[in-house]
Amino acid sequence: MKKVAVVFNGGTISMKVDPRIKAAVPSLTGEEIMTMVTGIEEYAQVESYSFSNLPSPQMSPETMLELSKYIQNLLNREDISGVVVTHGTDTLEETAFLLDLTIKSEKPVVVTGAMRNGSELGYDGPSNLAASICTVISNESKNRGVLVCLNDELNCASEVTKSNSMSLDTFKSPNFGPIGIVDSNEVIFYRDSIKKQHIETDKIETNVDLIKCAAGMDSKIINYCIEQGSKGFVIEALGRGNVPPLMVEGIHKAINQGIPVVLVSRCFQGRVLDSYGYHGGGKELRNLGVIFGDNLPGQKARIKLMLALGKTTNINEIKDIFESGFYHKF
Repeated sequence: MKKVAVVFNGGTISMKVDPRIKAAVPSLTGEEIMTMVTGIEEYAQVESYSFSNLPSPQMSPETMLELSKYIQNLLNREDISGVVVTHGTDTLEETAFLLDLTIKSEKPVVVTGAMRNGSELGYDGPSNLAASICTVISNESKNRGVLVCLNDELNCASEVTKSNSMSLDTFKSPNFGPIGIVDSNEVIFYRDSIKKQHIETDKIETNVDLIKCAAGMDSKIINYCIEQGSKGFVIEALGRGNVPPLMVEGIHKAINQGIPVVLVSRCFQGRVLDSYGYHGGGKELRNLGVIFGDNLPGQKARIKLMLALGKTTNINEIKDIFESGFYHKF
């Protein structure tokens, strides 16, 4: 029987409603949650570990990197077949993506959580945990990078995003769809994973700002962040990768100071490309030296830029980390 490490890391899955304040707070231990995953001992031997009990808005990039190292140590054990990680859903996709970029192992790593707390009818934590453990013990799950498992669906950490603030099936991969499902405790994969990327670094640069474009915006936010010592920018651009004209000055200023600027789209689906040649269009931004982030949402591009800056401050190397395999050489 395979041995699975379950790393408890807080989130709604570990919460119950406090009757005094009538709101959900961290309450359940990992052991208490595991007692609700009935019958799992027939499928796997489980070792439980407590890394943190943080609500996901309290997760920081530094803590995410610590978690990555913690998981890597477990994966290095010969007797461990894979790892399940619990996490709050608000920032789950960011942590899962960081783990996917930094963990190097053929063994499965599955991130899960819950949309309903332990006091609510239909508490989904135990069923998500059971499906995640079944995913880890499947031989088909090897060499697929980090997976996210909720509501019996499997999505790649590099593709998935939280799409709804309350639905049980909130986690979607808008550009590709789920990679598989868990049906009657059996894991079924519908397609192969995309090419996995690994960023070799043991540190992270957290001073990276994310700015979302809207009609009529100017450069004042960018200029302020530069004055405050920002080390990198991710711009959630309009549509195909365009910005309001008055933002161009700030972007140009950042690049002239050696600060990398990564461009993604604020759209839910699709990728950025230098299709438009007007002032503020993608072609002008490309010519200024903006790095294109393909189909990543802003929050994931920010995590990737933090890791890239943890590895190197060379703009060309950072550009290659983002664009290699997605864009032709300019």
